[in-house]
Amino acid sequence: MNLNSNPPTDALVLYGQTFASRLLLGTSRYPSPGVLQAAIKLAQPAMLTASLRRQNLQPGEATPNRFWAMLAELKVPVLPNTAGCHSVQEVIATAHMAREVFGTPWLKLELIGDDYTLQPDTLNLVEAASRLIKDGFLVLPYCTEDLVLCQRLVDVGCQAIMPWAAPIGTGKGPLNPHALRTLRERLNVPLLVDAGLGLPSHACQVMEWGFDGVLLNTAVALAQDPVRMASAFADATRAGRAAFLSGVMPEHDSAQPSTPVLGTPFWHQA
Repeated sequence: MNLNSNPPTDALVLYGQTFASRLLLGTSRYPSPGVLQAAIKLAQPAMLTASLRRQNLQPGEATPNRFWAMLAELKVPVLPNTAGCHSVQEVIATAHMAREVFGTPWLKLELIGDDYTLQPDTLNLVEAASRLIKDGFLVLPYCTEDLVLCQRLVDVGCQAIMPWAAPIGTGKGPLNPHALRTLRERLNVPLLVDAGLGLPSHACQVMEWGFDGVLLNTAVALAQDPVRMASAFADATRAGRAAFLSGVMPEHDSAQPSTPVLGTPFWHQA
């Protein structure tokens, strides 16, 4: 895997491997291969997600063979995913094929339980993750913000978790801030928000809460200017991380003077 060399001190670490960026990008639904390439080059993401089942290309998109070649040319680590899988067996089979095709043990685990909301199958996700980890995969599971589910995924060996902010492709941003912040407080593994972010401010917000990264696709690919939007999300991710590390001031219920009155002439204090 071609990881970034000379990473910064505050680098994203997943399964013991270091990445210079905390932004991950999807590769589908862009208006053209050229736009996708430009967005990736400007945003400099840590990884690119891609589905082995990539099909039904939009007009102007590259053919499947050309698409894979283009990803290789970009020299950004690929994170294969199991998009479209609805059973544990389907996930396992797709994962093994992806490992052969891409030559990587990295895997974004998607096991869909509902076709309308694209919500993960929370009843079978842990079993799928456990089996994949035993097979040597470095699993990044896409899941809901449910604390018990996420803890079970950690218990079976997932060293990073990817909870959604909102259903895939909605762009609504964090719908359950309390649950997401509780996850951050309770789990001691990297957490990357995957799905539902629509604005750079959404990415900045979850990074301010202490999340370790974000994964985006639709918010960039369907923007009027995907290249500029990719850059905006990269900037927002860095800004949110910097704010978290800086330590955010506590909130107050009443106004607090920003200028001290000590030493002010008495007539100004009357």
